[in-house]
Amino acid sequence: MEKTKNDLLYLTRMYKRILDEVDVGVHAVDETGKTIIYNKKMMQMESMDIHDVMDKNLLDVFMFKDDQSSTLVKALQEKKETINVKQTYFNNKGREVTTINNTIPIYLDENLKGAVEIAKDVTKLERLIKGNLNRESTKYTFDSIIGTSPAILEVKESAKRATRTSSYVLIVGDTGTGKELFAQSIHNASGRLSAPFISQNCAALPDNLIESLLFGTKRGAFTGAVDTPGLFEQANGGTLLLDEINSLNLNLQAKLLRVLQEKTIRRIGDTKDTPIDVRVIANMNEDPIDAIANNRLRKDLYYRLGVVTIFVPPLKDRKEDIPLLVAHFIDKYNERFQMNVKGLSEEVHLSFLEYDWHGNVRELEHIIEAAMNIMMDEEVIMYSHLPYQYRSKLQLKERMMPLSTVDTFLKENSDVTIPLKDQMELFEKTYIEHVLKKNDFNISRAAKSLGLSRQSLQYRLKKLSLDSK
Repeated sequence: MEKTKNDLLYLTRMYKRILDEVDVGVHAVDETGKTIIYNKKMMQMESMDIHDVMDKNLLDVFMFKDDQSSTLVKALQEKKETINVKQTYFNNKGREVTTINNTIPIYLDENLKGAVEIAKDVTKLERLIKGNLNRESTKYTFDSIIGTSPAILEVKESAKRATRTSSYVLIVGDTGTGKELFAQSIHNASGRLSAPFISQNCAALPDNLIESLLFGTKRGAFTGAVDTPGLFEQANGGTLLLDEINSLNLNLQAKLLRVLQEKTIRRIGDTKDTPIDVRVIANMNEDPIDAIANNRLRKDLYYRLGVVTIFVPPLKDRKEDIPLLVAHFIDKYNERFQMNVKGLSEEVHLSFLEYDWHGNVRELEHIIEAAMNIMMDEEVIMYSHLPYQYRSKLQLKERMMPLSTVDTFLKENSDVTIPLKDQMELFEKTYIEHVLKKNDFNISRAAKSLGLSRQSLQYRLKKLSLDSK
């Protein structure tokens, strides 16, 4: 009997291992709708943990749209299998999931004992299609660009002038500065307003897929290829936004240049050209000159795209806009979270003005949202509400020597010029002496303050001929 139990245990583990290795989601329920099998791929597809789903009724875990029902529940109720049915539903965190399902009722001795679902994830594909074709997503206008600083007003004025023509536009700016806001604003203020606005991130897909997505395919071009219009054809008469243009490989950039110059496209596998009328707006998050120098952007494509070039300033260059942006984001999340936050504490306000904002406006919005997520009934965002990663970055900056100290040194020694290596060594020696004195010549504490190991600090003391006493 013991051997039989061990055999069953071994078989159970083997079946579970096999289910976890297959590249499809497997979800099985018993006759009451309670989950009894939930494999690893299904967990990944639905962003769920096994403990959130196992032994629970699936209707207590997942939410379904009003016009859809669970295909598993349907299999139990109607006792029929369904093949290749698309289903969109929400996990326990409200995240939308879209799958293509084969669902089969399970019988044992002619009695219904449950149902099993074999699912393929098409969530990313659905989002890509919606992102490309949803014209309502062009919700931003120039009024959506918050700020009254001279830096942002100058850029807005340049962008407004670009709405009068159909010339190509290149928008350059760090990540999080709001480049897409400018792209949508230009489209919505132009004569192409009623035509499609289609956006595609060039870094989001592999080269072979992005090429067919941009230019379309001809039936028979490769196995399974059908006649499919590319984004240029879909955007005909309107605007095509190509985000992160510098991530395209150079061969694709050459093909794109030809399209921009000839104003025609040729589908993959086709022999004829199709005329198009599309305004292309391209975004990139690095200086185009650096991208050209590092072989990430063709020079001729830059000259063709950059007929109008707009440089969006980083938030650190327009800090006077921070109060307006903060008020805007607080209003946004007050409405979304049904809260009544009034503003920032003085400490938080000053820290925002001191911070460098490497993530720009997007980082500011995320910090406001994160802070409001942990607030209770408070009406003011306090320093303790801010996310840990922000506070740790701020504390690190406060520990660094301010540039004003370096400026003072240079002014006091303006007539002295020594080799950089010697100057760096002198600064390192002086600064280590300063930290040692501050820590009463305790090596361990000084090393911790400097962000070094004790061994590294001792090495530097020896190299610089410093006496730790």
